[in-house]
Amino acid sequence: MKSLRLDMRALTNGLIAVILNIAAIYFGSGRLKHFDPALIAYTSACVFATFGVVYRYSVWLQKPPTQMYWRRGWQLFLRPRDLGKNLVNFVVIAWNNIVAQTFIERRNHARWIAHFLMSWGCLVACAVTFPLVFGWIHFDADPTNPLAYQTFAFGIHLGTFPSNSVIGWCIFHILDFCAVAVIVGMVFAMRRRMSDPGAMTVQQFSMDFLPLILLFAVSITGLMLTVSSIWMRGYSYSFIAVLHAFSVILTLLYLPFGKFFHIFQRPANMGVQYYKKEGAAGEQAKCIRCGEEYGSRLHVEDLKTVLDQLGIDQHFEDGTHYQDVCPRCRRRLLALNQLEALDGPGFI
Repeated sequence: MKSLRLDMRALTNGLIAVILNIAAIYFGSGRLKHFDPALIAYTSACVFATFGVVYRYSVWLQKPPTQMYWRRGWQLFLRPRDLGKNLVNFVVIAWNNIVAQTFIERRNHARWIAHFLMSWGCLVACAVTFPLVFGWIHFDADPTNPLAYQTFAFGIHLGTFPSNSVIGWCIFHILDFCAVAVIVGMVFAMRRRMSDPGAMTVQQFSMDFLPLILLFAVSITGLMLTVSSIWMRGYSYSFIAVLHAFSVILTLLYLPFGKFFHIFQRPANMGVQYYKKEGAAGEQAKCIRCGEEYGSRLHVEDLKTVLDQLGIDQHFEDGTHYQDVCPRCRRRLLALNQLEALDGPGFI
């Protein structure tokens, strides 16, 4: 049996992230003054997820291909002569890749709707839930008006709103809006999973269905809490609260290990956009066999470096490199080699 080996650099980064997270909770909540002990289970799961995400991210960044893209992306972005232009392009790239997610819309419109609703439903819910759980944001009754609430962030008074106003109703139900968005997105996602032949061929339970099941459990139990408190006079509220807590904690524990991890990987893809633009604007690599351009010289040379780091030797006997051959000529060489293996050099 293969022994379990921990990456010490990733382990160190994970522990540092945990310490910073705990410190942020302690000081951000006014030295735990505004921290609710009833939420300790949620907080523990968040701390574990922090360690897991940072550990896996650190290991991922150490892989030669990822490390090359990461280093090149920052080098190109921070290059002094292009920094101003890169900052402008960053807004455009962030909008297309993170906000509007147009890279998915180009594949399939229904798939984009599903991804957009689920991703933004989850992101907004996290942006609301985590600060509340950590005690960074809290609400107090206004001493001068019992029907109003005061909002505080890190102990700073942000404002006061009437609890029976439209704004107050929206604030109290923002997680319900997120849950509805996630569920609607799941309907589109499940419809595709159950009907699209391409998706059905490659889908796996752990990577495709389990994340949807977890999101559905979190969303539906959250909505059930609202239904119980408003229309059922609190009937079974405690039991539903336990179910909701269990589903949320399970989702947080799953976060570093499954498909949800791409949430943290996706922003790094913006650096790849700078890499592609630099490659397209620079010198192009020409095939040593047919002389046709087939890619950027930057990418080809970096690929050679990564292959050497991985211990993959693709040099020919004359010193040339396999990556200097265009894809079309590689297919031709493969066919010729197969014919030679089958019929001998005399056939060719």
